Order: sequence, then structure tokens, then C-alpha cells
Amino acid sequence: MFGVGKLCFDADSIGHVRLLFDRYDMKLFDVYPLYDINIVKGRGCYVWDDKGTEYLDFYGGHAVISIGHSHPHYIKMLTDQLSRLGFYSNSVVNELQSQLAERLGRVCGYDDYQLFLINSGAEANENAIKLASFHNGRTRVLSAEKAFHGRTSMAVEATDNAKIIAPVNANNHVTYLPLNNLEAWERELAKGDVCACIIECIQGVGGIRLATEDFAQGLQRVCRKYGSVLICDEIQCGYGRSGKFFAHQWLGIRPDLITVAKGIGNGFPMGAVLISPEFKPVYGQLGTTFGGNLLACTAALAVLDVMEDEHLVDNARQVGEYLIARLRELQAEQKHITEVRGRGLMIGIQLDVPHKDIRSKLIFSQHCFTGCASTDILRLLPPLCVTRDDADDFIERLRKSF
Repeated sequence: MFGVGKLCFDADSIGHVRLLFDRYDMKLFDVYPLYDINIVKGRGCYVWDDKGTEYLDFYGGHAVISIGHSHPHYIKMLTDQLSRLGFYSNSVVNELQSQLAERLGRVCGYDDYQLFLINSGAEANENAIKLASFHNGRTRVLSAEKAFHGRTSMAVEATDNAKIIAPVNANNHVTYLPLNNLEAWERELAKGDVCACIIECIQGVGGIRLATEDFAQGLQRVCRKYGSVLICDEIQCGYGRSGKFFAHQWLGIRPDLITVAKGIGNGFPMGAVLISPEFKPVYGQLGTTFGGNLLACTAALAVLDVMEDEHLVDNARQVGEYLIARLRELQAEQKHITEVRGRGLMIGIQLDVPHKDIRSKLIFSQHCFTGCASTDILRLLPPLCVTRDDADDFIERLRKSF
């Protein structure tokens, strides 16, 4: 047995964050430093560990939980489908795929787009870039500095993090440019060899950085001018989180390809690409074994049911505005908060101290989960069902953590 008894000694983690081997004595490949907390139950915006401790979840499982944990309608739909049939291949008709394509197109405002279903966000970006390259025959991609688009072959090359790009993925296909610097992007596009531009309209891992309206509209214009494909990565910022269905809809643009994942399945692994009518399918170019399977489509349909019935996109906008206002009030009294930025329920709290100290206190003293970015940003990604009372609760827990 390898790895047993090994501790992560870190200022925010002594006695708390351990490698999984320590607690469970299992042969798992050691890729994550883990908080020594075993979450076993969830409901709405709250989760519980195996000791019965309740936590306020303002992390949403990394923006995955859209309609809340253990929603009764979601559970019933998945249970009913599993009792009938859990899986069959994409070599036969799956009516749930067609239902989802029609429903998603109507709800998000892209009913003329086609839908390709896969299993994850990285796959969505991978296939979007592949589609773009098939479309115009080019090989070069423009991506934003601090972007994160996934960990698979082309998606990781489009991610601005040299630490996670293996030598086999470093193929010099991608040029990174500053977000919101249209002049730099147009200069590269004018060379005439750019396959696609891929952007997050709100960068997540990059620290909740927002694309501006002028930049987004200008980028769409120059992409069309030079025959390049515009891809909007809506994997984290989309699916209602920003207060519109897609974050790019705040900016008045209509991308050629839109990638989604995370919130689409509320925890069931799923990804998708929404594809402009200009793209024509060719048999054999794309494919997937598990993508769009019966359970995944059922989960996605249940999510749309709840989002519509409970008006969760509007809730994300309203509660997000309220939470940002409360955080800015806290900023006025709390010197360690230097900036609050974001849109809807995708919020970054810029600190003048390392986030690990505050985050550790939030988790172990105040029993609240958040995300993080860089070394000094708390990232808030709560379920879209969060309430103003939950927001007030979070503010008090954060205040005590300082």
C-alpha cells in the first residue's frame, strides 16, 4: 500500500486537510488535497457530513448544483427512468435527446441551433474546437489569458496554465491574449489563419473576470470579418448562473458555438455543444458512447422543469444582486476585502490576504463551503435556489471568519 500516513502540511490545513489515503487507506492516485470531511447528504443549499454537521453550500459542487441538492422532482424522474431502462447506445433513436434539444432551445432562446450531447465540459470544448476546425480548415485558436477550458487534449492547450499542459498537449495551436483587449485579438485574427476564438464571458478559475460588452461585440464582428468561429464557453458561467440563461446574453452577442456542462445535469455527468445552423453534420466526425444517455437526458429535463417552475434564472439575478450589495457593505467595514465583482450567482471576493486562511475558518468554524481562485479570491457559486436569507446567513459567517 502506497501513500499511507502522508499529511498535507499547509497553513490552512494542519489537522484538517489530508490526503484521501490517510482516512480511507485506499489505492487512489493522489491528485487532490482533501479536506477531511465526508459529505453524505444534501438538501437545497445545505449539505451534511457523516458526523451530522450541517454546512451552508456556497460552492455548489464547483457550480454543478443548479437546482439544489436532492430536489424531489429530480430524484423521482431519475428513479422512474432507471426503473425502465438505464442505458442503450446511440445507434438507435433516443426520444429523450430530441425532447431535450427542443426544450433547451426554447428555454435558452436558441431554438434554431442543433445540440450535440457528451459527458463533460472538457469534451464540450474539445468538440466545439474540432467542429470549428472542420468548418474552416484552420488550426490556430485564440484564447484569453487566465482562461480555463478543461484538461483534455485541445481544451487544456486552450487553458492558460502551463502547469497542467503536458508536453504532448503543447502543440502551439493556441495564442493567449488579454481579455477585453480587442485590438490584440483583431491583430491576430487579421492574419487569416485563426480557426476559432474561445472565451468565457465570466472567467471562473481566472478569478471572476467579466468580458465587456464592447469587447464581446467587437470580437463577434471581427470573427465574422475574418472567417473565424466564435465559441462561448458557458460551462461555469452559463445555465442561469449569471441571471440570464447564458452569460453572453448580457453582452448582446450570438456565438457560433456554445458549450455547456456542470449545471445542465445538477450532478449527473453531462455536457453539450449548441451549434449554429451554419454547421452541417457529417457522419463519423463526432461521436460518443455515453453522451446523451437516457439517465443524463432525464436529469437535464428535470433540471429544466425545476428551473422554469421555480423561476431560478430570475432568482439568480435577484439574489445575486442582493448578495453583491451586501458584500460591498461588508467591504466598507472589512479592510481585507478589496473588491467584490461578478454577476448573478457567480461572485468573486478579492482579498488582501491569502484565501486559504479565510476559507479554512469558513469551513471549520462557520461550516460554510466556498470556492477559490488564484491565491487571494473567494469564489461564490451557490445553487440557483439560494434565498436572501441564505445570503444574509453567508454574510454573517463570512464576517465572523475575518
